[in-house]
Amino acid sequence: MLTVGLTGGIGAGKSEVSRLLVEHGAVLIDADRIAREVVAPGTPGLAAVTDAFGPEILAEDGSLDRPRLGALVFADPEKLALLNSIVHPLVGARSRELESAAHPGSVVLHDVPLLAENGLAPLYDLVIVVDASPETQLDRLVRLRGMTEDDARARMAAQASREQRLEIADIVIDNDVPLAALKERVDRVWEELTARAARSHEGGSTE
Repeated sequence: MLTVGLTGGIGAGKSEVSRLLVEHGAVLIDADRIAREVVAPGTPGLAAVTDAFGPEILAEDGSLDRPRLGALVFADPEKLALLNSIVHPLVGARSRELESAAHPGSVVLHDVPLLAENGLAPLYDLVIVVDASPETQLDRLVRLRGMTEDDARARMAAQASREQRLEIADIVIDNDVPLAALKERVDRVWEELTARAARSHEGGSTE
């Protein structure tokens, strides 16, 4: 098995690379999706969050009111740390559970938006960073996601810098390119990943 951490700045095209790798056969473990699952109605995670922040963070249907909780924690580092201390262990446990269920020769792709910010690179056999210039990121966020330029710049500034992401990269996928060129690059990366996974399965080094 080869465990791969996949990350990239907002608007860099990480989701498209993730989709292409899954088409090739990667086993996807999506940290954002799991983070939603572990605080779904009826879960111990939601009960713990409610105990910590009060019933006002619940919507009328009993689900987590994400905008309300977000407004509460992102303005207060201590509250954000408290939320993370509840959710991150649950996400980690579920991720390990999904990983252990994968075939021993699999390429297991962990899609982790804040991999660089949270210092998670050592958890994986290698890290792929999807890279794009800030100008490309800004254009995609404004043109494709409908953000205002100020909002887009603020979201970009809140993440790790491009340099910080590239420092932890074992493989960089340049996504300042058309989709056809991106697919070719992902094809080449997949060949490398499957070769490493095969060596790992045989008991050799992944290097």
